[in-house]
Amino acid sequence: MRVRLDQLLDLSKRGLPQMHRHGSFAHTVRAVKIIDGMEVRPEGDSLRYAINVALGLSCLDVEEQRAILSGRTALDLVNGTVARAETSEDPGAIALAAWTAAEAADIYAGTLISRLTALLRSGQPIATVDCAWTLLAAVGARNLGDTAELTRLARDRLLQAQAESGLFPHRLPASSLGRLRAHIGCFADQVYAIQGLSRLFVAENDRAALGAAEACAARICELQGDAGQWWWHYDIRDGSVVEGYPVYSVHQHAMGPMALLDLREAGGSDYMDAMIKGLSWLDRHPEVSETMVDETHNVIWRKVARRESKKAVRAISAATTALRRGLRAPGLDTMFPPNQIDYECRPYELGWMLYGWLGGGAVEQLRNRPAVGAS
Repeated sequence: MRVRLDQLLDLSKRGLPQMHRHGSFAHTVRAVKIIDGMEVRPEGDSLRYAINVALGLSCLDVEEQRAILSGRTALDLVNGTVARAETSEDPGAIALAAWTAAEAADIYAGTLISRLTALLRSGQPIATVDCAWTLLAAVGARNLGDTAELTRLARDRLLQAQAESGLFPHRLPASSLGRLRAHIGCFADQVYAIQGLSRLFVAENDRAALGAAEACAARICELQGDAGQWWWHYDIRDGSVVEGYPVYSVHQHAMGPMALLDLREAGGSDYMDAMIKGLSWLDRHPEVSETMVDETHNVIWRKVARRESKKAVRAISAATTALRRGLRAPGLDTMFPPNQIDYECRPYELGWMLYGWLGGGAVEQLRNRPAVGAS
């Protein structure tokens, strides 16, 4: 598996340059049919994804960074994204930029920290992922500036929302989603919460945070599919799977390992078997016969999804389980089989793979970095 992982990391380094555009990164590259086959073409622009890539590239040596960024470095990318985030209205981008600035460049992004603190003070609903990234930013920057209040606010929001199953809802508070969606949490909500709470434990010896991360990790690993699939939507009330598809490649090769490796580095449980099983899905996936790893175009295709329109199964399953836990409409797998590959690849997917597997040590460093103002 180590050999295969090295091959995938090398693919990431080869794939990112085609996504780099004018000092930022495209939203995606998408497969397009041409006369003699297929090519991938970049589309759009994404501040979030540029930040994700900056954190991933910070794990490489400067020569590799310059080769990917047309002569620039990860620090250049960090500085550019922080400046863009200061005028952004996207809390997720603001939190990501503050986290990356602290970890990759030892920069205290005070304007971003202040905006995040004001948002959480207001009590407005916030996406769970954004709140988890905010906690990561606050913990990561604690040795550079005062983030004590922001740490507490983000921590409390997450812990107050965690269900007895160990899982987290999609927004905080869950009630802000309405009756039909309040019980739903997605895979991303779980992994970033695990990551943030694991780091908080290391930084502040917060055992409640570690306990919450452990409970969540245990549940998602218990629910992992037979072929290593990290499923997409959960019922946080009973800790069951509401809808498994799509299965996203980035969950398999990056986000699952990123969170579980942080938990292990924090002194928590070791779920390496689940990580390896998840990574193996990229090459052995029962849903489709086609490859998910395209060495020719240096991409990993985004996901395997159902043959459906407008996320029909997710909507049906959310509605039925809202009526009664575990209630599912019969025949959905037959009517909407999971046999469709999404032929696109997004920069953050490759950036997160680099960070997830090469960013070891970031958690341990928190033990030796006292917070500003600490005695």
